[in-house]
Amino acid sequence: MTIETKEEILVDSLIKELLEPTKSIILWNDDVNSFDHVINCLIEHCKHNVEQAEQSAIIVHNNGKCSIKNGSFDKLKPIVEKLSQEGLSTSIE
Repeated sequence: MTIETKEEILVDSLIKELLEPTKSIILWNDDVNSFDHVINCLIEHCKHNVEQAEQSAIIVHNNGKCSIKNGSFDKLKPIVEKLSQEGLSTSIE
């Protein structure tokens, strides 16, 4: 049994991330949350800039849903949990 170094663990996690299929967080429209609340949540939890957050909110309003963040399931899951705590409807697809 060998002991992995921090560098080996980092490389392994990066390789795993590259091999995993990319997922998306889908934000669903609702009649409960205000534009300002949605925009603020996207800025805080998804690290969107103001323009990106505003555009996503408009797309959700007009289309019923919008992809707001891409990445591995492991990276997206904590973001979805935070958005859910804020009252937003999201899913990972």
